[in-house]
Amino acid sequence: MYANFKEHAIEYVKQAVQEDNAGNYSKAFCLYMNALEYFKTHLKYEKNPKIKEAITQKFVEYLRRAEEVRAILDSGASGPKSNGGAAADAPQKPKSKGGDAKDGEDREQAKLRAGLDSAIIREKPNVKWSDVAGLESAKQALKEAVILPVKFPQFFTGKRRPWRAFLLYGPPGTGKSYLAKAVATEADSTFFSVSSSDLVSKWMGESEKLVSNLFQMAHENAPSIIFIDEIDSLCGQRGEGNETEASRRIKTELLVQMQGVGNDDQKVLILAATNTPYSLDQAIRRRFDKRIYIPLPDLKARQHMFKVHLGDTPHKLKESDLENLARKTEGFSGSDIAVCVKDVLFEPVRKTQDAKFFRKRSSGMWVPCKPTKRGAVEITLQELDAQGLGSKGAKTNQIYRRWELMLQILPPRIKRSDFAKVFSRQKPTVSKADLEVHERFTKEFGEEG
Repeated sequence: MYANFKEHAIEYVKQAVQEDNAGNYSKAFCLYMNALEYFKTHLKYEKNPKIKEAITQKFVEYLRRAEEVRAILDSGASGPKSNGGAAADAPQKPKSKGGDAKDGEDREQAKLRAGLDSAIIREKPNVKWSDVAGLESAKQALKEAVILPVKFPQFFTGKRRPWRAFLLYGPPGTGKSYLAKAVATEADSTFFSVSSSDLVSKWMGESEKLVSNLFQMAHENAPSIIFIDEIDSLCGQRGEGNETEASRRIKTELLVQMQGVGNDDQKVLILAATNTPYSLDQAIRRRFDKRIYIPLPDLKARQHMFKVHLGDTPHKLKESDLENLARKTEGFSGSDIAVCVKDVLFEPVRKTQDAKFFRKRSSGMWVPCKPTKRGAVEITLQELDAQGLGSKGAKTNQIYRRWELMLQILPPRIKRSDFAKVFSRQKPTVSKADLEVHERFTKEFGEEG
């Protein structure tokens, strides 16, 4: 019975191509959509994997042509284009010869590249090496691979070649992606930042074409860096029960492309990050020249992080206070510290909202204070707000008055005790078991960052 669906689909396709060649795009679009519905129904019942794959390829080809026809209709065109015949032949490009097939391939490649174009980071992330706390070994290795070959190419002569593939691994929140941003800022290179969603397509055969085009674009724009975040989602162990044919093809294509990266002078660097290094396929793991462990920050790194995240926010903390905070956050990741500081930054705002007493400074600024403080006035923020607005005046004047009052109320500076409150709520997110896994991987395959 399901064979009838295939026959109906083929009949609709023949009519669609005829109308397409004649320039009757409205009719052609409807006929293509009818054909696609029949193909889709047939695929539900087809058991033969080879036939299923062949029909899927046809389905993709006709769907693309339907999208092109729809674009022509949306642009307001009603008659045939000068290249209408070539366009109509696009769904049949596997069978066509010569220029038509080449044009179809060019259009397909242009479409794939347009999707990858969004992966190019054109604006520098503004993260410098100095912003990355600790990780001196990792920074040194990346400088050797990224900065020196561009600035001092004469260093790399004879057998001396820069590192071409780095794997950054470690617990979540330790700064792997942040380090990649520093590379993007400091390197005078084209930076491609991709994830699994950029390279995985629901259409059969398209994912490996995306990988191939990504590397081709990187070579064309060399010197360039390809950063693949969460690479384990693309390159898990082969032979696992949940592995699909599509994922096998992506891994194979990635292996082929990475093998070619180190064999030329195109200056393409592969940078990848993962939280689960053991889940990587062994062949992929071997392609990385450097496998660098990005651990939890040490004491000095944590102290630097507190300083960076506080920035220019008014506070009463001394260097000794920052060191004390660093000691209290043993086992915290960089992400954990960032969340803590963000929470602390709101403590002065909370104090201002909850304050029952304010005092007015000589500068005219109102600040929350203790009831025993000289000049303390028993009043709340809401009462100050109401007092500032008054009961008279035009609405415009009230807006300006509220703005003036906002400028005159100053929250207190951050104190060491504010962190104590936050530490009672915040806990580290990385367990000892997680650390043991990464330390074991480092002993077997990696190196300290």
